[in-house]
Amino acid sequence: MPTPGSPAPTADAPPPPGIPEPGYISQLNPEQRAAVEAVEGPVLVLAGAGTGKTRVLTTRLANILHQHLAFPSQLLVVTFTNKAAHEMAERTAALVGRAVEGLWLGTFHAIGVRLLRRHGELVGLKSNFTILDTDDQLRLLKQLIEAEQLDPKRWAPRQLAAMIDRWKDRGLVPEKVPSGEGEGFANGRGVALYKAYQARLRTLNACDFGDLLLHCLTIFAAHGDVLESYQKQFRYILVDEYQDTNVAQYLLLRLLAQGHRNICCVGDDDQSIYSWRGAEVGNILRFEKDFPGAKVVRLECNYRSTPHILGAASGLIAKNDGRLGKTLWTEKNGGEKVQVRGLWDGAEEARTVGEQVEDLQRKEQALNEMAILVRASFQTREFEERFLTLGLPYRLIGGTRFYERAEIRDAVAYLRVLAQPDDDLAFERIINTPKRALGNATVQLLHQAARDMDASMTRAARIMVNGDDLKTRARNSLTKLLDDFDRWRGLVETMPPGELAEVVLDESGYTAMWQASKDIKAPSKLENLKELIVALKPFDKLGGFLEHVSLVMDAELTQADDAVNILTLHGAKGLEFDTVFLPGWEDGLFPHQRALDENGMAALEEERRLAYVGLTRARQRAIISFAANRQMYGRWSTTMPSRFIEELPAEHIETELEPGLYSGGAEPVVSQMAPGAFSFGDSRPSSSRMRRAPAAAAPPSYIEGQAEQAVTTAPGSSDYAIGERVFHQKFGYGRIEDIEGNKLSIAFEKAGAKKVIDSFVDPA
Repeated sequence: MPTPGSPAPTADAPPPPGIPEPGYISQLNPEQRAAVEAVEGPVLVLAGAGTGKTRVLTTRLANILHQHLAFPSQLLVVTFTNKAAHEMAERTAALVGRAVEGLWLGTFHAIGVRLLRRHGELVGLKSNFTILDTDDQLRLLKQLIEAEQLDPKRWAPRQLAAMIDRWKDRGLVPEKVPSGEGEGFANGRGVALYKAYQARLRTLNACDFGDLLLHCLTIFAAHGDVLESYQKQFRYILVDEYQDTNVAQYLLLRLLAQGHRNICCVGDDDQSIYSWRGAEVGNILRFEKDFPGAKVVRLECNYRSTPHILGAASGLIAKNDGRLGKTLWTEKNGGEKVQVRGLWDGAEEARTVGEQVEDLQRKEQALNEMAILVRASFQTREFEERFLTLGLPYRLIGGTRFYERAEIRDAVAYLRVLAQPDDDLAFERIINTPKRALGNATVQLLHQAARDMDASMTRAARIMVNGDDLKTRARNSLTKLLDDFDRWRGLVETMPPGELAEVVLDESGYTAMWQASKDIKAPSKLENLKELIVALKPFDKLGGFLEHVSLVMDAELTQADDAVNILTLHGAKGLEFDTVFLPGWEDGLFPHQRALDENGMAALEEERRLAYVGLTRARQRAIISFAANRQMYGRWSTTMPSRFIEELPAEHIETELEPGLYSGGAEPVVSQMAPGAFSFGDSRPSSSRMRRAPAAAAPPSYIEGQAEQAVTTAPGSSDYAIGERVFHQKFGYGRIEDIEGNKLSIAFEKAGAKKVIDSFVDPA
């Protein structure tokens, strides 16, 4: 590696002579090697699930360093999670034989923080600005809504936050928001509130997560010299999960890449599943247009799954039009076909999955290697209850995270006020916690004074404690609190952050508050506070810890006892398991009807990508299930198998229906359906119309089969009569009010009016 002060290495110059090829290059397959060695010009690596994209990224990074093509400080490597960044740093160090110092390696937000710490003054920020989390953002927006004499119950802060976040995802400052947008909020005041929010953030010397990139774009647009310096500096740019970038991230990368054009983006258009949080699949689809002459490398050799799993997944995703195209394959042989199971209802689905889990456990498969991936969070309840009944350990991934717990937020708020006295949101959170006679009336006075002075609450408080606006008790309490912060602030530079936190929590009375509390959760809250002290110990500076808390947003998977994993399909991306259960594959649930109603065909394609992600999480077996009846949000509905089941290639699936599922009798009509038996004809709403299927829409009994054993019942005349009393296994007794073909409108005595298929009821 050249020493500082020597001429900068260039991508156009050959590597120094005599450098042998490292062994890790020879271990790559041809496509991986092509992606690693294409170091000049723009490169798009289309990396299918399980094809070794992380290996390609880290090897490419190590290869650039090995060939002396750039200093570490000239490499920008962007990931989407802190976990991925740490893993890449560790893998790269292992390949090159040493820790690599000076890399610009991290998430988009981490890179944005690093840039703003240097240049924040260009957008009105001091270098020690505070990064607001979602809770702080909502509280600040509520204050602004109330200041405009608006009702926050009618005009919800969360709704305004979502609107502002989307504008920031698109790189739009208030002045650039298109005319007409935001008109639906607060009688047309959406953009004005956005502008007021940004102004207040500057006063507080704070920004939210969207600002971390938006401010960088603003700086680069207004200060060409700053942009040019970074364009020259970053000789190589590597981007992970490019399909998940939003517009602001895309614009930032495009700007920085205009210098050397050595940008390598790794991603999979077939795994773009986060449009609801701003991701634009179009970013990866137009890469070749954005960077003319780009080299495209497809990684299609899968090292994770069996041929049947890959065949099913590839056949399904091929139905999407918006994709660049690739087909996964594997050198593995054999393996089970993807199982598709039709069951009576959600409870039976949970019982069946529980039995399969127990059976696999008896065959010595670890519970940790099993996962249940659901489309909607409400689905987890039945699995949790069933597993509790069976005594099967499970972990629900996606619960309350450590730094989101109330007691941890309180403690961190104290530390934030130490580091940033102008942090109003942190100050307001703890001003009366524990109780200090500084209630809502005092807080409102401080808010009003702060607005009048155009200052922070802390500065306003220092003035007010010397006046007569506050009651004596409140003035004395506030004076003591300010004095305490001044004293603690004097310890910041001399006391380790962990010890300082203990002092603050003890002297503030916060620890004593929980020690005296009769709350049943008080002991666990005290344990969490102890754990926070442990978490502080590795940090030399308080500011480093606070920045870490702001940026660490990845849910950490527990490494405790052997347990089945239960999580959403969205949360499963990037994970893999030996066995994957995919319940709830029914139209309306998956694909999700609300998504289809809101975004039509674009949503259908994203839902199909989500199904593809779910299937490709499985190494050895994937088990899909659907229920003929589903209780959602307290209401029962007859359901239809997901259209995605019909799209699975017949040669890769085995379908089994619960005995009697479609006949209404005790004997099974179908015990083992032949592959390819799912053909819905016109019985399902057209995907092009995207209309909602009514509650009476034909359930799985409408399935027409190509095999002799398949269900062949078609809509026809019912043998029942209006007024006849019938019995339904779930809804109980009822009386027929109307008949349409074999669909019955029934007034059930306890469940109310329902529409069901006649084969689902018996004469009473």
